[in-house]
Amino acid sequence: MSRTTPVLAETGQAEVVLVGCGLPNRGMGWYHAVQMLDKKCPSASLDYIVEPWFLGGGADSPAGEEFKEFKDATEKSHDVKFVSSIADLPPPAAPRLALISGRTADNPKLLTESIAMGSKCIFLEKPGAPTVVELEQMKAEADAANVEVLMGYNKNVCKYVRMTREFAETIPGSHVTFVSNNAYENTPESLGECFERNAEGMLKNMAIHELALLASFYDVNVDNIAAVTADKEFSSMQTLGGPSGEERTDFDKIKFTIETKNGNKVSVAADRCGGTDSYATVSDTDGKEVFRYYMPDEEDKSHVKELEAKYPTAMPYFFTQDPDYITVKERVAKHTVDGEPAQGVATLNVAIETLKVAEYLTPMLQEQLK
Repeated sequence: MSRTTPVLAETGQAEVVLVGCGLPNRGMGWYHAVQMLDKKCPSASLDYIVEPWFLGGGADSPAGEEFKEFKDATEKSHDVKFVSSIADLPPPAAPRLALISGRTADNPKLLTESIAMGSKCIFLEKPGAPTVVELEQMKAEADAANVEVLMGYNKNVCKYVRMTREFAETIPGSHVTFVSNNAYENTPESLGECFERNAEGMLKNMAIHELALLASFYDVNVDNIAAVTADKEFSSMQTLGGPSGEERTDFDKIKFTIETKNGNKVSVAADRCGGTDSYATVSDTDGKEVFRYYMPDEEDKSHVKELEAKYPTAMPYFFTQDPDYITVKERVAKHTVDGEPAQGVATLNVAIETLKVAEYLTPMLQEQLK
């Protein structure tokens, strides 16, 4: 295929291929695109958007029409080429970064195709793959091709995580709890759609960011877990039908504490209907909360309001995490160009350990909540 658009990536920029844009205002891929189109990541040039569904089988659906409006407007205002398949891409004209933000089940295939089409580095959205086995196979494939895979665990670089960890270090014997919230309506229809769209489940989807924090900073891995205790008063598990009619059982909210064999103790809480803010707390040895830091903090709330006004129908959590999405993408794009380490960005090894923990915890917590 010949290149039909100008070479966009300038010196010092990665040629970014966004794989899996998804629906405007709802898909994480769409928000990645918006940030790069707005030049928020100096080392990233968004040159291609690959969208297999809305440029394929889903083109004639109402959602497909909505995507077409975004595509037409983007092509008019930016020199970005939209294609339906990775195979339609020309050879790289600059160091190529594939940002894979498709359905989790599609990621192994998309990684294979991205490697084949000349990607130097791959930014893989969490959790990376449906199972540990698949993620390990993807790592072996990437290693064999000498392609580095880095993960979109943006909370690893969050201000509130850093501030909480630094404060906890000043309180001997302190206990940290990471709290993650989404703003879905607390109705069977809304949660049923959420369960279906995020079919990998709460711990492999929403709470996977917190599990990555535990794997990165608290020595949490399957071999090092001594005990897991669900907070039954907080937690809730439901079986709900999605838009397809198929029923799924998942947590709509879950809280648990992990103790490790080397003495660490840390808690996670996640609530699909808890609102827009995530935060972390530090408690002293008596269990009294002595510190709480929100995302967004007061400094960031004005920025969130600006984004809400600009994209009034978008998912609220895009805005609260906006600076961190930018940080991760910029570090990965810069790494693609200059090879310097992408500081703080989770590797595929961290992703594998995190997914192992999610697979280990899910049946255990389900059993405790029966």
